[in-house]
Amino acid sequence: MKKLATLLAVSLIALAGAAAAQADKKAAPAAAPAKKEAPAPAAAEKKVELMDINTASEKELATLKGVGEVRAKAIVKGRPYKGKNELLDKKIVPENVYNDIKELIIAKQPEKKEEPKKEEKPKKDDKAKK
Repeated sequence: MKKLATLLAVSLIALAGAAAAQADKKAAPAAAPAKKEAPAPAAAEKKVELMDINTASEKELATLKGVGEVRAKAIVKGRPYKGKNELLDKKIVPENVYNDIKELIIAKQPEKKEEPKKEEKPKKDDKAKK
């Protein structure tokens, strides 16, 4: 009877130890995400500069995914663009290529320069009245 009681006690202690070890393993992953917060700000600091399809060179445009020399020439030939979606609307690039590059491009509009106002010349009728 003592042997049975001892065996039972040892089994309970072993089960309790195994349960405690599993609880520690489950708790460890919960603490791990706190350590992974440091890389997130580094990713936020990295900003991608958008490529302007109205001013970029053929060489620059050819570096975009899915845009080679031929499509780059077509993009330059179709300028100016009012919006980047015109690449798709004018069928210069297929939809799958547009979806790959749409977050990397922009179509800036040129700033309008104010032309100096021309002085109005007096009309012939105005000269006659004076």
